[in-house]
Amino acid sequence: MIQRIQTIYLIVSALIMGALYMWFPVILGEDGAAVMERDEPLVFGLVFISIALTIISILSFKKRQLQFVLNRLNIISNFVLLGVFVYRSLTLSGETLVSEKGIGVLLPIISIVFLVLANKAIKRDEDLVKSVDRLR
Repeated sequence: MIQRIQTIYLIVSALIMGALYMWFPVILGEDGAAVMERDEPLVFGLVFISIALTIISILSFKKRQLQFVLNRLNIISNFVLLGVFVYRSLTLSGETLVSEKGIGVLLPIISIVFLVLANKAIKRDEDLVKSVDRLR
């Protein structure tokens, strides 16, 4: 059903990834300007893939196994995005002793947490359906 708790978790995950792309600069330089822009093709592609997988997962609420697999793929894409952020922040040229990393670096981690919570809720639903099928 679409009104289950995993749908809430998935919507929050999609909103977090949308907020990452729309409002928050990813990495800020010493002067406050964004060092890594959100318009880079790799960042845009990974954020788009994450949002698209989340929406597809929400719409496939009748197929719990597919939903579970899509969420795992989404977790992997968020880890890749996090890896890109960490790599780019560690290899900046002209890095000073103090550089401010934006909140955008933490948003994939928060999204991963909500995706894991959604997967746990999906697994709980699947176990409930299997237990009811055993009673018949």
